[in-house]
Amino acid sequence: MFERVKRGLFPAPSKPGRRSASAAVSEWALRQGLAFSERGDGQGYSLTGTISGKAWKIECGTPLRDFIHGEELRARAELDLAEEVSVLVFNRPLKENLEKKAYRIYTDMLQTSVGPLLTEEMRWLAMYQEVGWGRMNPAFWSRYSVLASRRDDATVWLEPALSNLLLHWPEPAPQVTTPFMLMLLRGKVYLRMEYAPSDLPTLQHAAAIFTRACQSALNGLTIDKRKLGSRM
Repeated sequence: MFERVKRGLFPAPSKPGRRSASAAVSEWALRQGLAFSERGDGQGYSLTGTISGKAWKIECGTPLRDFIHGEELRARAELDLAEEVSVLVFNRPLKENLEKKAYRIYTDMLQTSVGPLLTEEMRWLAMYQEVGWGRMNPAFWSRYSVLASRRDDATVWLEPALSNLLLHWPEPAPQVTTPFMLMLLRGKVYLRMEYAPSDLPTLQHAAAIFTRACQSALNGLTIDKRKLGSRM
């Protein structure tokens, strides 16, 4: 108990490199009209904004998934979307690694129950089928895998502006093997990726991808627009 009290009264000082990185993010957020908040322990920060009146949030901090190392960027926006719309974009190496891990769990005869050992991402791989279409740049399919409950929803969401952002990262760009996920699930848009905390261009581009993903979903996949599309 004393240790918890001591940490609360005297939090560990943040590292100089992290402070300078956070300062750069804070300055950029101010120019963009975003709210910036740094965690009290100096171990992360968050950005908040709105798009078409819908609130969104991006956080940088300790990873919440074991396949992400170092730092993690994660974002979430609650949008007025149909709950049944499910589209997931994985970078291909991450999808393959998750598939291999799930296969090992299934085939390990020492495991009496695989259910609790499968992560949410592994379950998605089993729930949704991989989809594709010819109008997309072939380089996109080399880098990413798209899973969906309905291919039509994926083609609407991954329109040219969003797919181009996903394909063209600023230099030094994240490696093809860098864990990355962009998801449209349960009426919300999510982003999750491995991140180096001092890499401001990658953060800016990830924010552009995320906000474009939100706008694309609002443009074509709100409940009313999906009902209108089904009648056409």
